[in-house]
Amino acid sequence: MLDQSRAPILEALEKMKIDRLVPFDVPGHKHGKGNPDLTRFLGEQCLMVDVNSMKMLDNLCHPVSVIKEAEDIAAEAFGAAHAYFMVGGTTSAVQSMVLSVCKRGDKIILPRNVHRSVINIMILCGAIPVYVNPDMNHVLGIALGMRLSEVEKAIAENPDAKAVLVNNPTYYGICSNLKGITDLAHAHGMKVLVDEAHGTQFYFDRDLPITAMEAGADMAAVSMHKSGGSLTQSSFLLIGPKMSEGHVRQIINITQTTSGSYLLMSSLDISRRNLALHGQEVFDKVKDMVEYARREINLIGDYYAYSKELVNGDSVYDFDITKLSVNTLPVGLAGIEVYDLLRDEYDIQTEFGDLGNVLAYVSVGDRPRDIERLVSALAEIRRLYKRDSSSLMTAEYINPRVLYSPQDAFYSDKQALPIEQCENAVCAEFVMCYPPGIPILAPGELITRDILDYIVYAKEKGCSMTGPEDMMLGKLNVMKGIRSAAHSGLENRA
Repeated sequence: MLDQSRAPILEALEKMKIDRLVPFDVPGHKHGKGNPDLTRFLGEQCLMVDVNSMKMLDNLCHPVSVIKEAEDIAAEAFGAAHAYFMVGGTTSAVQSMVLSVCKRGDKIILPRNVHRSVINIMILCGAIPVYVNPDMNHVLGIALGMRLSEVEKAIAENPDAKAVLVNNPTYYGICSNLKGITDLAHAHGMKVLVDEAHGTQFYFDRDLPITAMEAGADMAAVSMHKSGGSLTQSSFLLIGPKMSEGHVRQIINITQTTSGSYLLMSSLDISRRNLALHGQEVFDKVKDMVEYARREINLIGDYYAYSKELVNGDSVYDFDITKLSVNTLPVGLAGIEVYDLLRDEYDIQTEFGDLGNVLAYVSVGDRPRDIERLVSALAEIRRLYKRDSSSLMTAEYINPRVLYSPQDAFYSDKQALPIEQCENAVCAEFVMCYPPGIPILAPGELITRDILDYIVYAKEKGCSMTGPEDMMLGKLNVMKGIRSAAHSGLENRA
């Protein structure tokens, strides 16, 4: 058993400060002395430890001392064979997972409601997605998890697939049957990759859904900064015993910076220590706050803060009760409209709003009085802004028709067309609401009238539309000279 009260990177940085090193290396601000304005803003203590790799601090690309020790302690805390400190966000961890098991032409089975980072890396490496379309809850307008039977069908139809990727949980708190999917994939010789960006708390609370490592998954990407308290952009990549530690390190080093931030790494080290020692207590408080908020919001009327009552043993195998997801449609307001009102009128910043829901992310830093303020604001919004809901759109996910691989479409000859002229063309870029960062359209997918209507409606409601080259979304890049399924690359191949 390793000592979870240790924080090796923090300890090394503290020793470095005592040694009063004279820096003739980068970064150029030289412990803040060269940039007084930045030092005043961030503080001398912060700038003192914004340093480069050196002998006493180890090297993130090839750790042999304090970073290696910190990674070993983190691996034990998460129940993994090995843990890697990631300073490029969970995006880099997710992409390292895919690159570790897939090369050009390899198939990977995954839900279509994945984060854009997954599709981005398929553009780069040339992997072929085999999508398992998730179930929909049409009342809430959210995508659910993958049915085990649908994963089994995808595996049977694609026995040469290299891996299955699972979201655990989704942004809204929905969990698939992770253990069942893992066992099924392993029985067919496939690796299991888990995007656990929103599941840090699972590892430190015995009452929450199963973790990727408990389920026997091969790799998991964990956003420590989302619910674990570390600095933004810091994350862990976890692997199981059947993955090669050295190979995965090589893959990480292909895309991750050679100038690893010690601010980010020390925040991972300190936050892991806090959760390893006090995680159950921390997340018990989070659960209590969320359950109280959920109960009070549902008593307001019209709003629906949903929870484990959605569990059906299949497409909603479990639910993360730390997620405060609230459906706003019965109030007559889109989630993004409630999001805007909370921010603009009540100075409350929630995580995101989509067309039907708003998500308040509750974690280690929240206080009961903040919850009371949120509940009061929602009650007042209902009283002041409630209207007829019959004209609101509920669908948050439209099943895509994939005609070309993301790589083939993105690097194809393109033309930019006015968006109203794009029906039946093949998309060559992304369109998404961010957050949550799940593409409405991805490269290689058929542009249908339903999708165009959805994009126009989302823009009208004020959703932040990202991804396309034309940031105003007046035009879309499409594959040049290709219309509908008649010229389909993947469908013709099948």
